[in-house]
Amino acid sequence: MHTKYQIIKIHPPFRHSSTQKQFQIYRYNPETPGIQPRMQTYSLQNHGPMVLDVLIKIKNEIDPTLTFRRSCREGTHSNSHSGVCGSCSMNINGKNSLACTTKIPAGTDVTIRPLPHLYVVKDLVPDLKGFYKQHEFIKPYLIKKGKQTPSRENIQMPEERKKLDGLYECILCACCSTSCPSYWWNPGKYLGPAALLQSHRWQSDSRDGGLKDRLNDLAGPFSLYRCHTIMNCAKDCPKGLNPGKAIAEIKKRMV
Repeated sequence: MHTKYQIIKIHPPFRHSSTQKQFQIYRYNPETPGIQPRMQTYSLQNHGPMVLDVLIKIKNEIDPTLTFRRSCREGTHSNSHSGVCGSCSMNINGKNSLACTTKIPAGTDVTIRPLPHLYVVKDLVPDLKGFYKQHEFIKPYLIKKGKQTPSRENIQMPEERKKLDGLYECILCACCSTSCPSYWWNPGKYLGPAALLQSHRWQSDSRDGGLKDRLNDLAGPFSLYRCHTIMNCAKDCPKGLNPGKAIAEIKKRMV
C-alpha cells in the first residue's frame, strides 16, 4: 500500500533588514478633531519582511497609539495567497492588499493608507458596516429546497463541489470592492464585487434551493448592473480570485 505525501518547500530563515527605511502611515483620530488627517513618517531598520511586521513593531516599540486591524497573521512569512481572515486589508503603495501577505519592497519607501472611499474609524481602520450589510443582503447561507426539513445531510457530488472553487475562498477583506470605481460612484446602491462574488457562490451551490429568489434580489439598475468590467477587483484580490468573472456569470443567469 502506497502512502500519499505532499512535498513541502522549506524556506530559509528570514534575516532582518539592517537598512533604514521610511514608512509613511495615514493617521486620523476622531477624538482630536482639531488635528486634521495627516501622513506620519516612521524610520525603521531591523524589521520583519511583511508590512504587518512593521506595523506591529511600530505599535509595540515606537508609537502605541497607531491603530490597525489584524487577526490571523497567517500570511506572514508565507505565500502570497495564504491570508485567512482579511482583517489587515489596507492600501499599500497605492494597491489594496493584506498587510500580512505584502512584502516590503527593496529600495523604496512604503506608504500605507486605509482602504479607499470608506469612512475612517481611526488611522488604518475603515468603517465596514455598509460592506457587511451588502454581504448580508445576498443571503450568504443555504436556502433549503421545498418546505419540508431534510431528514439527512445534503449530498453534493465532487463535480458539483468543484464548481465552488474560486468562489468559496473569499475572505471578505473588501480589497476588491474598495478598488472598484463603480463601487465608489454608487455607494449604498451597487453591491460591489465581493458581495456579488459571494452571491454567485451560493447560486452555484447544488444544495441550494433559492436561485430564483437570489436573482430577483439582484434585479434593478444598481445592485448588479453597475459593473463595467473595469477589473480592478481581480487585480487587487489578495486570494487571486476573479469577481468580475463571477459577475458576468450572474448576468448570464439573469437573461
